[in-house]
Amino acid sequence: MVRWALIGAAAVVVLAAVETVVARRLGVRVARVSSLVAVIVQWLAAYVLWTFAGGLAMHAGLVTVYQPALFLVLALVAGVWHYRARVALNRERARVIFIAGQLVWLVILLVQNGALGDFRR
Repeated sequence: MVRWALIGAAAVVVLAAVETVVARRLGVRVARVSSLVAVIVQWLAAYVLWTFAGGLAMHAGLVTVYQPALFLVLALVAGVWHYRARVALNRERARVIFIAGQLVWLVILLVQNGALGDFRR
C-alpha cells in the first residue's frame, strides 16, 4: 500500500514538472499548476496517514471497520473543492477546507465504529 502511495507521489512530481514546462510554453500561469500539485500531494499524504492509522487501530482492536476506499471518495470530492478554493480565494481558506475534510472523515470513522451511538434505529 505504501509502495503505491510512493509511486503515486513520484508520478505527481514528474507530471508536475511536465505540466510546468508545457504551461510555460503555452503561456498559462504556473501558479495554478503548482496549486494543483500541492492539493494532490496533501490529499495523498492524508490518505497514507489515515490508512496507516486505520491499520494500526484495527490491529490494536480499537476499531472494527475501516474502509480506505471511502476516504478516496471523500478525498476526490474535497480535493476538487480544495483546489477551487485555493485558486479562487487563498491558501488559508483552502486549508480550512482540507482540515474540514479530515474532520468529516474522523466523524465517518466514529459513526462506522459506533463511537457516537447507534444511528441505525
